[in-house]
Amino acid sequence: MSNLNSTPAGERTHIGLFGRRNAGKSSLINALTGQNLAVVADVPGTTTDPVLKAMELLPLGPVLMMDTAGIDDTGELGALRVQKSLQILNKTDIAIVVIDSTTGFTEEEQKLLKQIRDKKLSCVVVFTKADLAKTTDTSTQGSEYTNKKNVEKEVIPSFIPQISVSATTGKNIHELKELLAHLVPQKKTPYPICADLVQVGDTVLLVTPIDSAAPKGRLILPQQQTLRDIIDAGASAIVTQENNITRVLENLKTPPVMVITDSQAFEKVDRAVPKEISLTSFSILMARHKGNLKQAVLGVAALKDVEDGNHILISEGCTHHRQCGDIGTEKLPKWIRQYTGKDLIFSWTSGTEFPSDLSAYRLIIHCGGCMLNEREMQYRYHCAADQGIPMTNYGLCIAFIHGILKRSLSIFPNLAKKLE
Repeated sequence: MSNLNSTPAGERTHIGLFGRRNAGKSSLINALTGQNLAVVADVPGTTTDPVLKAMELLPLGPVLMMDTAGIDDTGELGALRVQKSLQILNKTDIAIVVIDSTTGFTEEEQKLLKQIRDKKLSCVVVFTKADLAKTTDTSTQGSEYTNKKNVEKEVIPSFIPQISVSATTGKNIHELKELLAHLVPQKKTPYPICADLVQVGDTVLLVTPIDSAAPKGRLILPQQQTLRDIIDAGASAIVTQENNITRVLENLKTPPVMVITDSQAFEKVDRAVPKEISLTSFSILMARHKGNLKQAVLGVAALKDVEDGNHILISEGCTHHRQCGDIGTEKLPKWIRQYTGKDLIFSWTSGTEFPSDLSAYRLIIHCGGCMLNEREMQYRYHCAADQGIPMTNYGLCIAFIHGILKRSLSIFPNLAKKLE
């Protein structure tokens, strides 16, 4: 997923398969993809943890397939597996509710459908093992299968599409793919990363610090995505390190319309770039792209009011090997303590980890979320808002601490006014 030629996970359509143990979820994901991505066995509970696989699925294009453990798992460990499976709903764009047609629709699926509807997810009900089902029904209305365990047919709302398939014979697998293509939700936030902020012929200067944590041979993902966005807009990009800014600007006949920097170099870049040139950061642009910029701008003000002993959560959407000088675990806590002068407690989460109970925290500081899709970033910000916990991101936090928040938002006049 980090390959330069592949679509980033955060920009892919996330398709999650949910259902009881042994309902045929893993067999279905293998049939849809034409690959043996998931382990298949007759033993209930073969899939114990969510399995994520980025791939191309025609006619949808780039997707992230997510196979999950059974929602009817039992015992203490089983309950944790169910919890992990249901957490996948928070990043799901299209939910596939998988039902074994030989056992029928039960209370577990009824509860699952309610959660899916509450989260307003695109959804399809898929009845598997059609080749084994004892029914004369040849339509795609899987809910018409009869069984003593079945709940009344009306519990599956008529607006939720249903289809009967067989992973063994291939029945209706192609039709299911076509159906999924029609269920892809429209992006809620219309903003690109920065393509709407530049015009054809403009020049943008990108500042990309190269330190021990920088991946060898490539730029980090937000830098890659921003560079592509600029090119797609018909503008030009110049990429340099923070120590070369003055020389680059002196060699340009026309100043760049904007400078975009890695947040950790904000202070140094602010000093080097003339005030008449707009300056912002990759993570600030990413917050707008994911639809969370306004909430993040309002949340950063909480830094002014923290007290000794307050707990701050620093959360990252990806997992990486943390090295000396890591921005999340070292630089941010250091800068925050220096700015506030308070004795603060810091906690960290990464990847798919994000607490459902945020009441212990005075403030949440999140990365740009380039590895998370829009739905999961919105979910995290909504969780914070619902519990009354201010939430901001790396770029805004660093700009605020160094006294350049207003400048970093000057390209968004409406937001900049909120700071006056």
